Amino acid sequence: MKSHAAVAAVLLGSEELVRGVLEDIDSSGLTDAEKLLMHFLDKVNEDSPNISPSDIKPLYAAGWTDEQIYYAITVCALFNFYNRWIDATGVHSLSDEAHREGGKRSAAGGYFRK
Repeated sequence: MKSHAAVAAVLLGSEELVRGVLEDIDSSGLTDAEKLLMHFLDKVNEDSPNISPSDIKPLYAAGWTDEQIYYAITVCALFNFYNRWIDATGVHSLSDEAHREGGKRSAAGGYFRK
């Protein structure tokens, strides 16, 4: 399982769910609304210049709010930034176990360090 997927598995509590989403969103254990959001995020990754109001309308119909859509786009964009920065600078990747441990810390205490 890829490192970010390992973190997602910890936060969601299911490696099986994450593996299913990575293999095929449509047959995964996500809800229909979550599947719709994941397909939208695929477009954010692959074709963001062509996102239009018609891409957002189904998300509203599925119950997603502006705030949730904005947050999903932001998280997607930040992970793209981090991955490209790490790749370009040669920073070594953490092991899956290190990502799992980080995911446990984030799940237990959030992203803020006191």
